[in-house]
Amino acid sequence: MFRKALLCGLAAICLAGPASAKELKSIGITVGSLGNPFFVSLAKGATEEAKKINPAASVNAVSADYDLNKQFTQIDNFIASGVDLILINASDPRAIAPAIKRAQAAGIVVIAVDVAAAGADATVQTNNTQAGEIACQYLADKIGGKGNVIIQNGPQVSSVIERVKGCKSVLAKYPTIKVLSDDQDGKGSREGGLNVMQGYLTRFPDIQGVFTINDPQAIGSNLATKQLNRQGIVITSVDGAPDIVPALKSNSSIQASASQDPNAMGRLAVEVGNQILNGKKPENPMVLMPSRIVDRSNIGEYKGWQ
Repeated sequence: MFRKALLCGLAAICLAGPASAKELKSIGITVGSLGNPFFVSLAKGATEEAKKINPAASVNAVSADYDLNKQFTQIDNFIASGVDLILINASDPRAIAPAIKRAQAAGIVVIAVDVAAAGADATVQTNNTQAGEIACQYLADKIGGKGNVIIQNGPQVSSVIERVKGCKSVLAKYPTIKVLSDDQDGKGSREGGLNVMQGYLTRFPDIQGVFTINDPQAIGSNLATKQLNRQGIVITSVDGAPDIVPALKSNSSIQASASQDPNAMGRLAVEVGNQILNGKKPENPMVLMPSRIVDRSNIGEYKGWQ
């Protein structure tokens, strides 16, 4: 229902444009890593939407492996193959601009997904500020509005910066909550979250809550609490990833995650791109998808990244 509402609501964010129709025949997708279930689901949603628009449409999804030069080459290959639309999860949101310009000069629409990319025709992403807000509001409520809290940061892309900003805006409302640290990079991974959390637990003897910028870092942080036998710490995060489901169903320190919907993100990105291809530009090129809290009370109903 949520996904249907997003797609149906697209008409409200688009302005009527020229009547000339252009058929969507080919899409290129370049993402950080197809080893990440988030991007697999995003590519699947994009493919499904493309086939809905044109059953004969071809979709080529590739993994940039967070390598800017590799992503440059992939975009050049998309241009050479004559795609109509590119979805890009930029390895470097600013440095990718020249490649985006080359694609646009060739008449290709470029939509940034998950994180903003300089010069893209539009961006489709989770409302990351809101996700950070609701995850940290949950955290504040769980610890009774007081205590020592860690904000475990991550790679400085727009989504992470916005999540941390949203979290800080909530925690700032509580004079009895002290943020012990907010600048350590958990690398967006389990290993990074584990290493950073081990350092925190060694450094700080009294911690009530931790906000991590994504679920892999949360899972790594939870493992660190087990290894060092630190109980009673509330961990919240952002993603609603498949791996967080068993953690929320168990007696772990992870108690909530602000969910994303990568499948719907891929669908919406293709829908927006097809609209632009046919002369209908969104009123606001930043299209934000709302997040919601997933915790132990509703995990049984959570559909996940389907």
